[in-house]
Amino acid sequence: MFVKRCGKGNRIFFGIHGWSGDHSTFDPLIRYLPEDVSLYSMDLPGFGHSPRPDEWSLDCIAAEIAAAVTSIGKPEGVTLIGNCSGAIFGLVAMPLIGHMINRLILIDPFAYTPWYFKIFVSTPVGKYAYYSAFANPIGRMIANLSLKDHRTEETDLTGSFKDVDHEVAYRYLKLMTDIDGISGFSGIRHPIDIVYGEKTFHAIRRSVEMWKGIWPQATSHELIGAGHLPIEESTEALSRFVFRDSTTQAKTSY
Repeated sequence: MFVKRCGKGNRIFFGIHGWSGDHSTFDPLIRYLPEDVSLYSMDLPGFGHSPRPDEWSLDCIAAEIAAAVTSIGKPEGVTLIGNCSGAIFGLVAMPLIGHMINRLILIDPFAYTPWYFKIFVSTPVGKYAYYSAFANPIGRMIANLSLKDHRTEETDLTGSFKDVDHEVAYRYLKLMTDIDGISGFSGIRHPIDIVYGEKTFHAIRRSVEMWKGIWPQATSHELIGAGHLPIEESTEALSRFVFRDSTTQAKTSY
């Protein structure tokens, strides 16, 4: 798997991008890296520079994530950052990498697949609907306009689909619907921070409460002014929170 490193510090952060993204999802954070931080970001199997997985299964994706995290040569003390669906796949990999992780940061993470995503995989015409909405430039424009309340004016919620391998993106959507609830993640006892945008989807706000329902140790943090893309829309505030020293007192809103 392709893994990019930025920074030379001893504090290690490892980013997993979301649906239709790649390692460059985390590039906006680079300008705010403290000197003591190294930020690694991977291309999930099939995205960016990474080859497709040997099979389209959650176990295979988890194994590839584990191999990528292990490849950085840091046996422990890694902060795992999962963006959107990347948070889910990071959690799926936790049985394999949990011993290397000391903190989890989940950015705008869904705890379930909303109906408006499920229809793409659960109906006879779902795949055609997906390609009409995301593989077609007019479809992407319409979708982005319809989601204007959940983003800033400068961001594009469908822009990352322009150059993506749509067969890969569709496969990941199907994998997300294969996850049977979140109770299987309840055994995770690591420190967990959930970060979400003030203008994000209702499904994310509901998800935050669902996550906190299974993790008593989890904290939630709202990024004022941001929508569903906090890395782009509230970069500086998010960076301060993500890269804060463990001795720094966290706030509940940024």
